[in-house]
Amino acid sequence: MAEIKWIKLTTDMFDNRKIKHLRRLPDGNNIVLIWVMLLTMAGRCNSGGMIFLTENIPYTPKMLADELDFEETTVQLALGALEQLNMIVTNNGFFSIAGWEEYQNIEGMDKIREQNRLAQQRLRAKRKLLQDNKNENSMSCDSNMTVTQCHATDKEEDKEKDKDKELYFSIVEHLNEKAGTNYRASSRKTKTCILARLNEGFVLDDFKTVIDKKCADWLGTEWEKFLRPETLFGTKFESYLNAKVTQPVNKGIPSGIDQNDLDELF
Repeated sequence: MAEIKWIKLTTDMFDNRKIKHLRRLPDGNNIVLIWVMLLTMAGRCNSGGMIFLTENIPYTPKMLADELDFEETTVQLALGALEQLNMIVTNNGFFSIAGWEEYQNIEGMDKIREQNRLAQQRLRAKRKLLQDNKNENSMSCDSNMTVTQCHATDKEEDKEKDKDKELYFSIVEHLNEKAGTNYRASSRKTKTCILARLNEGFVLDDFKTVIDKKCADWLGTEWEKFLRPETLFGTKFESYLNAKVTQPVNKGIPSGIDQNDLDELF
């Protein structure tokens, strides 16, 4: 599935009361610029609005200052103002964009999803047609294929759709059972995340393994709220699949990383 390389901003962004308030602050225009840059970083991380260096290592104000090319004092001022206005939230040292769904281009994601669906449908039909020609030396549906053969192709596509529905249901049912949640398999966002991973070759057992591992890691911690489809089945899916199950450690250090690793990084 193609990546989404944009976020959604409205044309009346600078009429927003919060943005106007930020611009009135000392160094306010830089604060607004930092806000937009944080939105792009969240889009690049593609993890439900979270902003991080890696999934286990959060940004510090100093690291953000180096990355965004601002003075650290300016970044600290911006983070304080944005958090006070509930535009960003902080959990265990990790920054997240509040209301991240507002900045996602759902229409663009749906368009790409539909393009992939049609491409897969055409591919299945082509494979079926080639197999029929090989085994039965029949003509294609585009010329003189019999009504019975066309109906057989339609039934095959219907079976594929039913299999997809059953797969979505099995994955979401497992998540709800393990995490005590109530997500719907029919949700457009959830199906988009699952389809992306299926197109990469992952199977049902992989989804269940990720759910089991992250539930063991995050249940009963502040990270429990990230036991959701867009986080679990996002671009970090493969790293979650191969991660070792660990228990959260003290001092806000995310599970799965040793203190020595942090010392070496910084």
